[in-house]
Amino acid sequence: MANGENLYRFEVRTRGAGSPRIEALKADVRALGMGILRSARDTALYFVEGDLAPEELCLLGRFLLSDPVEETFEWREVSRQALHGSISEPDTVRIVEICRKPGVTDTVANELVRAAREMGIPCLNRAATGIRWELEADWLNETSLLKLTRVLLANSLIDRWEFGEINPIFPEGQLLVPPVEQYDLGIMDDDSLLSLSSERRLALDLTEMKAIQAWFVAQRREITDVELEMIAQTWSEHCVHKSFKADIEVIRDSKPSDRESAFPRIIHSIFNTYIKNTTEEIGAPWVKSAFVDNAGIVSFDDRWDLSFKVETHNHPSAIEPFGGANTGVGGVIRDIMGVSAKPIAVTDILCFGPPDISEDELPQGTLHPRLVARGVVAGVEDYGNKMGIPTVNGAVHFHPGYAANPLVYCGCIGLAPRGIHRNKPESGDHVIVLGGRTGRDGIRGATFSSMKMDGSTGEVAGASVQIGDPIIQKKALDVLLAARDAGLYNAVTDCGAGGLSSAVGEMARELGAEIDLSGLGTKYPGLAPWELWLSEAQERMVLAIPPRHIKAFSELCSIFECEFWDIGAFRSDGELKVRVK
Repeated sequence: MANGENLYRFEVRTRGAGSPRIEALKADVRALGMGILRSARDTALYFVEGDLAPEELCLLGRFLLSDPVEETFEWREVSRQALHGSISEPDTVRIVEICRKPGVTDTVANELVRAAREMGIPCLNRAATGIRWELEADWLNETSLLKLTRVLLANSLIDRWEFGEINPIFPEGQLLVPPVEQYDLGIMDDDSLLSLSSERRLALDLTEMKAIQAWFVAQRREITDVELEMIAQTWSEHCVHKSFKADIEVIRDSKPSDRESAFPRIIHSIFNTYIKNTTEEIGAPWVKSAFVDNAGIVSFDDRWDLSFKVETHNHPSAIEPFGGANTGVGGVIRDIMGVSAKPIAVTDILCFGPPDISEDELPQGTLHPRLVARGVVAGVEDYGNKMGIPTVNGAVHFHPGYAANPLVYCGCIGLAPRGIHRNKPESGDHVIVLGGRTGRDGIRGATFSSMKMDGSTGEVAGASVQIGDPIIQKKALDVLLAARDAGLYNAVTDCGAGGLSSAVGEMARELGAEIDLSGLGTKYPGLAPWELWLSEAQERMVLAIPPRHIKAFSELCSIFECEFWDIGAFRSDGELKVRVK
């Protein structure tokens, strides 16, 4: 707790039999052969920190944290130390309390702090959320309770738990900004280059590392960690689609059929040959934009354009199902926003491992398909619902091939007045970041999505998982549409894989830009320069706004209560310069 401030605990319970997730938990426990839960009870936990009066705490419980018709609440002050329970007690009721790990985005807690201030309670400084489970069964012991918690109740990547009472751990950022690191690639042999790629999780092979080495040796200077990380994101499979662009040799064991003979022996880029070239050969007049922007654009009628974007979010969903699917939907929605359109519908195709597969049949470190499916479905519906965007269709498929890595295929459809999208920044335009603050969540997301998964993936890639906040994105959408209609920007893109390095880099590719990251809004202090530049924290858009429109844009952001940061300007010298003061 900061500065000796008090920490308070709220417990919110459903009246009567309990919540629907209790029956879902009982069914999952039975299906996995763990046994029969005689009873189960879940309680929502909220922790608030600050110099708060009893009447303020009662207001929070009554108007923010509970529904007086369906729920009851209690609050009390807690000490710095959690009151740990003991699962060795003879009582057959076992207690599990779960909270987010420090640094993992807690969107409900963030909204709680904001809403409290709107209610006139400014002294609520920080908040956290959790859940308490009270489980009763004769077969529950230390081993079985731990297994049940890991398989069905919590995700060890983002959650921490206690078998008894838990207290939240709030992240305490470093006050000092870590310095920029430099590497002398010229003195590194092949093993050292590969070690550097592995240690920094760059997902670059030896050929790629040697290409980087050769360039910086020719420049007669060391490479900074900012440059190294930026190149790795840009060259990642996720961003550049190396497999789709590679030459593929077709080897046939027998004489090909007439149909097979039509295919060449060597295919120069599957993407160019069978997708891009085919689209260009058809030359449909209603295709207005394809393969060059955040989403494809087609004409709907004389007044409206439709935009489409689909994208997979498999690796993130495999290790954190809710967050992975949630930000998968959020990402395609932002892609639609990135072509100046209003998102109107979400779609999905979801593929999981068999729901009745035994834990022994799963690869080491893999979440059970039941936990994955439940989290993914909840994540998909959560993001669209909170933004007011319906999921209009979808499909679900179960197959053993998806036991280790699900397929989470998200899509979004947008609508915009015909020809309204502008995507040409001009020299002198301000570089504006709109929406969410920057944090360590999503660090190296592009390279993580390009790596081979194994049993250690969840342990080493925790920071690569993004946590979405659809409320912030809804605010950013409202600002963006109003700014579009008022003609306030010359270009816009979303901040996705590679973070600002990708978004600003793409927008400035023909002009150049000068960026100062010192004023960028962050979730906590102490981020290294490369983390500021590469973070894939969600709900961020980048706009090119002429100086004469900055005031009007600022007024829009005030109206919709959405933050923005002016981090630099586009230039005309073809160079991208990034600094942190």
